[in-house]
Amino acid sequence: MTSVGGRTVLVVDDEENIRDLVGGYLRRDGFDVAEAASGEDALAVLSRDPIALVLLDVRLPGIDGVETLRRIRRTSDVPVLMLTARAEEADRIVGLEVGADDYVTKPFSPREVVARVRAILRRGDGGARGADRLDVGDVGIDLAGREVTVDGAPATLTALEFDLLAALASAPGRVFTRRQLIERVWGWDFFGDERIVDVHVRKLRRALGDDADSPRLLHTVRGVGYKLAAP
Repeated sequence: MTSVGGRTVLVVDDEENIRDLVGGYLRRDGFDVAEAASGEDALAVLSRDPIALVLLDVRLPGIDGVETLRRIRRTSDVPVLMLTARAEEADRIVGLEVGADDYVTKPFSPREVVARVRAILRRGDGGARGADRLDVGDVGIDLAGREVTVDGAPATLTALEFDLLAALASAPGRVFTRRQLIERVWGWDFFGDERIVDVHVRKLRRALGDDADSPRLLHTVRGVGYKLAAP
């Protein structure tokens, strides 16, 4: 397996036919593909090969997809797109809380999977526009350097969490709807549930030490969406 230009996608599924199907579509779209049939195999691949994105099934033999994701997040912020069954809403929510960037429900269209992969990687390549730095209270946002500090100390954010913060920071004080945030952060071709925004806002608040009941930074506008406090 070789990687060209950081374009290798690791497909993790215990069903060979799914790996073959998704891998074939990814290869036709110009991606390199690595495969793993278990969480253990996936962790081994990640430890030795440069991977741009992980496509991870929740239901795996041995350690399941959620536990595999937990172990990935101990050492890496590589984007992870999870595959779940329609009835596994709890798994989807847990996966997002643990650090998944997005999910696709089975049965799925391989074209949809490729579109999601492209959208996630495009999001990671894009930079914030406008001012290079924004300070809101004790939170400093370096948009050009993609770094955030809280009271002078570095805050640990995933790439998606930073992109969500940067979208809100593009217009402090403006209320963004969930759909507007999805289009800016996940991409216009996102097909999933808009509640994914709520999950990542909770994670972002946690990373920044912000209190949802008495927010100093991220404010909920009920029935509409979210806004970042003006500097």
